[in-house]
Amino acid sequence: MTPDLLRALDLAERLGNLAQARLKAVGARRGLQPAHLRILLYLAAANRYSNTPQAVADYLGLTKGTVSQSLILLETKGLVERGADPRDRRVVRLTLTPLGKTLVEPARREGAERWGAAAGALPEGLLEGLTEMLRHLQLLEVRRSFGVCRTCRHHVTEGPGPGRWRCGLTGEPLSGEDRECICREHEAAA
Repeated sequence: MTPDLLRALDLAERLGNLAQARLKAVGARRGLQPAHLRILLYLAAANRYSNTPQAVADYLGLTKGTVSQSLILLETKGLVERGADPRDRRVVRLTLTPLGKTLVEPARREGAERWGAAAGALPEGLLEGLTEMLRHLQLLEVRRSFGVCRTCRHHVTEGPGPGRWRCGLTGEPLSGEDRECICREHEAAA
């Protein structure tokens, strides 16, 4: 391992620690632990294929037990609702309540403002390099990518103009909003 790679790993760890500390501070103001806020942020970004307790556990790297207990607390606080999938009643779907949405937006905005002020303009190629590194690590560790729908190999554009998309995996139409959400079934386009 090269010194540059060790330094990059150290920087990534420090950035992660700072992000976790920010979540702790934001969550504490609302009586939530960082894991609770991470669940809410995930559900705000997840598409309709990815809003299950198992997807939450997979995305955040948490155990089913931790997610289950966290969801109970979030439901008790009126931030999350559970419901049966209309097509398969055995599948539990999670949605943010209006109160949950009002809590997530300021937390997301505050994080973006703080990180934006610290980062300024990112060096050219940094996002692509980090994305590629993440993709390789996910492959090595056999983890799902949870990428944005429009970047998936299953995303199909059926013609010009908005509203002409569908998921090639499920065959279902996709809205413009769907295309910007993260998906558990994501596979990077070639």
